[in-house]
Amino acid sequence: MKAVRFDEYGTVDVLKVVDVPTPAPGPGQVLVQVKAAGINPGEAKIRAGLLAARWPATFPSGQGSDLAGVVTQTGPGVTGFAAGDEVIGYTDNRASQAEYAVVEEQNLTAKPAGVPWEVAGALYVAGATAYAAVRAVALTEGDTVVVSGAAGGVGSIAVQLARRAGATVIGLASPANHEWLTGHGVIPVAYGDGAEGRIRQAAGKVDAFIDTFGEGYVRLALDLGVEPSRIDTIADFDAITEYGVKGDGNAAGASAANLAELAGLIAEGQLEVPVAATFPLSEVQDAYRRLATGHVRGKIVLTA
Repeated sequence: MKAVRFDEYGTVDVLKVVDVPTPAPGPGQVLVQVKAAGINPGEAKIRAGLLAARWPATFPSGQGSDLAGVVTQTGPGVTGFAAGDEVIGYTDNRASQAEYAVVEEQNLTAKPAGVPWEVAGALYVAGATAYAAVRAVALTEGDTVVVSGAAGGVGSIAVQLARRAGATVIGLASPANHEWLTGHGVIPVAYGDGAEGRIRQAAGKVDAFIDTFGEGYVRLALDLGVEPSRIDTIADFDAITEYGVKGDGNAAGASAANLAELAGLIAEGQLEVPVAATFPLSEVQDAYRRLATGHVRGKIVLTA
């Protein structure tokens, strides 16, 4: 089968698609023919070696967590899935960017018929992260929450989940994304110099802050008077230690049950996961180049 590999840390140029043996599922595992696999900024940072101290790579390394596809084989003890089932799931083994992936049974959920493959394959990392971040800041009816990177992969889901929790949501994003945010019930505010004043003008009091971007937004949240216990960052690990804010992200939201809940909302038309672009697996380098340009609304997905 074809699979993404890299043999050293570096730029997108170290990524290659190579032939490797198709894995066999062991006890409690399922072999999935991958139809779609989302890509994520964290993967680019791992590949570049920027997170080597926290999440080192073992070479040759595969890549990818998100996936959606069709079950082709089940290992001993698997009872919840059978060959032919359409599934959404994830792997913790950096292996989803491939034609086939072995997945733990408990990391899969059925794909609703109304969810397109590219959306299903993009859901896990961004969806679980957004789910955890919104839960971490404990939103209730009448709260006002600010989300940085509000039109990105995580932010675009977080703003919708925050609205569903009854909050007034202010989304920091480039002007090109303001119309999309407004259409989802979010108050758009341009990021950059003067953002604090624009937020105060839009909201008055801010109760919570979800930072999906890093680069000083935790400090901004504190300046806005938000309590550290109601600030969650998925991008500024130093701020978690320095200011005592929360750092709930993908790991805190990772479960098939959460994935099933999000997929159900998508199928019912209550949640949109924007897909900015799709690329075939063979063009994985181009996919990550597109991601690196920034200002991507939603997700970029590799497809079979």
